[in-house]
Amino acid sequence: MSHLFRFAVAFASLMLVSATSAADANPVRVGILGIDNYQAVEYAQMFNNPKATGDFAGLRVVAVFPDVASDDIPESKEGLPKWKVQIARSNVKFVDSIDALLKESDAIMIFSLDGRKHREQAAAVIKAGKRLFVGRPLAASWDDAVAILRMAEETKTPFWTSSQHRYSPGFVGMRNHPEVGKVLGCDVYGGCPTVSHHAELYWHALHGIETLFTIMGTGCVSVTCTSTPFAEVITGTWSDGRVGTFRGIKKGPPKYSATVFGDKGVSTAGIYGHGASVCFSFIE
Repeated sequence: MSHLFRFAVAFASLMLVSATSAADANPVRVGILGIDNYQAVEYAQMFNNPKATGDFAGLRVVAVFPDVASDDIPESKEGLPKWKVQIARSNVKFVDSIDALLKESDAIMIFSLDGRKHREQAAAVIKAGKRLFVGRPLAASWDDAVAILRMAEETKTPFWTSSQHRYSPGFVGMRNHPEVGKVLGCDVYGGCPTVSHHAELYWHALHGIETLFTIMGTGCVSVTCTSTPFAEVITGTWSDGRVGTFRGIKKGPPKYSATVFGDKGVSTAGIYGHGASVCFSFIE
């Protein structure tokens, strides 16, 4: 089962939390806000597949608001035109504003690549009382991230954000891997490109950091960091004495994987969490 499929199942569970039966209920109308990210296309295709079963049968992407590309993010400018063409094949309605999207939808997925937009976009969704998912990055700054979380908490709006790495089988599976046993420590590595408009670890580095917590679990109580033009190396100490590290790759090929240490042995998680040894890298 692919990481994107597992990720989508988790989203479906959130969206259908009040439905007694996805198959019997009217489909939850999903609106997508911002489509300069390939994931907007992926999820529209999965949710609108006429052969969808289970929770997926209870979801349908009905409308999208493409928004505008961010001039200072090359992948946004380059991606928006081609993703617009592809998502149109999923039989969705294009609208020209967030307000129009909200009127068409029961739940919203924000896929804008530019985290600077997310606080304002999320505020509009939460104010309207719609369930919300925010794709990476949650925001471009600490203040904006906290503000979004507080808005959702204060209004009791169902809300979720995460990297898809949380659902990569090869990462999740390391928590009870037969060759590893109980996880005693973990060394994760992944891309850590830096941009001027987002906090350093909010951009691509969050994928590797989420991998670390997926394998180690919660309970990190202290953090130290070494930063150079070549790498960002973060060491976390957990409350039970375990140690986990994240090596953010700034120069060189940005592969994504981890080495996991346990009470039975040591094992490699696989590149991007697929399988257990040699697979492929995937750069968003």
